[in-house]
Amino acid sequence: MPKVLRIINRFNLGGPTYNVSYLTKYMAPDYETLLVGGMNDKSEACSDYIVQKLGIHAIKISEMIRSINGYNDMVAYEKIKNIIKRYKPDIVHTHASKAGVLGRQAAISCGVPVIVHTFHGHIFNSYFNKYITETFRKIEQHYAKKSSAIVAISDIQKYELSEIYKIAPAEKFRVIPLGFDLNRFQENKAMKRDAFRKQYDIADDEIAISIVGRLVPVKNHKMFIDVIKDVKTKTNRKVRGVIVGDGDLRNTLMEYATSHGLTISTPEHKVPYSDLIFTSWIKDADYVFAGSEISALTSLNEGTPVSIIESQAANVPVVSTIVGGIRDVVMEGKTALLSPTQNVEAFSDNLLMLIENDEMRKQMSEDGWIFVRDKFHYTRLVNDMKNLYDELLANRKISF
Repeated sequence: MPKVLRIINRFNLGGPTYNVSYLTKYMAPDYETLLVGGMNDKSEACSDYIVQKLGIHAIKISEMIRSINGYNDMVAYEKIKNIIKRYKPDIVHTHASKAGVLGRQAAISCGVPVIVHTFHGHIFNSYFNKYITETFRKIEQHYAKKSSAIVAISDIQKYELSEIYKIAPAEKFRVIPLGFDLNRFQENKAMKRDAFRKQYDIADDEIAISIVGRLVPVKNHKMFIDVIKDVKTKTNRKVRGVIVGDGDLRNTLMEYATSHGLTISTPEHKVPYSDLIFTSWIKDADYVFAGSEISALTSLNEGTPVSIIESQAANVPVVSTIVGGIRDVVMEGKTALLSPTQNVEAFSDNLLMLIENDEMRKQMSEDGWIFVRDKFHYTRLVNDMKNLYDELLANRKISF
């Protein structure tokens, strides 16, 4: 049985953790997999429970952290090399940027036959200044040349990486969308809705608009706050904004909201009938979307936004900015209304349309589950990845 060493930056709450876990668990018996990951930031929700629930024993490298640190990175690199020497994998598959650099360099150094890297997003827009961005682009170009294949998680991402940022030629890429266990978003929805809305004091006649993600600049939560303020002045419906997640900007965002005349509620200080609810992290996203009427995303940059897939699986329509691979994970006009980034007026108009039109909201919610249930299920992900591995190993044998 061929062996795969799968390396991920860290086990934070999100699509990459789910996907490496499903691939580790369900590619057997065709492929044996050892999963390795780094450490979470303090501001991130830990997702060890995802790995543990599937009965997977993952190796954690404490020195592999998100920020660049010369000493820690070198120690993490040496640890990965030692794991490769002991495990002797046929394939090293890295996921996301830090793991991609350290893991691929270690695989190259140890002569691993097949090296694969997955871009779960990219950092070439809205993360760093021009100089740093160009440095990272050159690093990715270097390691792309050393990779047997590169996985993009959407057609749009493949286009951006190959044609705009010139990371590698298009033929080096394979498009393999993310996959999840989406059935839970269809189960016990009434019970979950009642539990979520009771916990956060959301009345039956209120329209809950949820945004899920880290509270960091690229997610652009200030725009969400601006939009909530705008639509509340234009509708007679009762509207609550629900901000699910945490991060360095939490206090800044709360101050921003209050300075713009919005009332806020937090787990530490609950305020009845507040305009905005800050929930911090909630690991069960199926409860969030069961309790929401609309899902929002205001990001400046995304790979494949997991919350958008999950909300459609829960029959919740989407209002989003047009970023990254968003058009690959929704049916525009049928499951989602899209607008340009930073355009508060256009976003507000779309959101207001869904708030005011119950029938439109109902129809868009019904289309969501039909769209995502097969396209983004983990069984499709596992089969696609198996086919890629089979191809790469077969080509490797032919080349000798």
